[in-house]
Amino acid sequence: MNHHEKLNYVEFAASNLPATKAFFHAAFNWVFADYGPEYIAFSNEGLDGGFYKADMASTTDNGGALLVFYSSQLEATLAKVEKAGGRVNKPIFAFPGGRRFHFIEPSGNEFAVWGDI
Repeated sequence: MNHHEKLNYVEFAASNLPATKAFFHAAFNWVFADYGPEYIAFSNEGLDGGFYKADMASTTDNGGALLVFYSSQLEATLAKVEKAGGRVNKPIFAFPGGRRFHFIEPSGNEFAVWGDI
């Protein structure tokens, strides 16, 4: 449901759309809609969004926003991310409120996963 003046959609650059699509499907069971050769979209994943073809990536090192997943089984999610081809760039660490790790997906975008356990 769309809510006035609330976050609704996020878009990321992706240099390799097929690899990014395969990664998120394998790691998180995302389903994509293809909109031509240069755009893929996802929905019903907490926040709708998409990836557009471009040779850029969003990481915290370059000032990009960090989108964070929640997991009730942090180690199992980390294993799924690695098995799907994600590269963990910050192993699990504690922070006030829980633990988390960061990873880079095949097109170079950084995400994080946190758990309260």
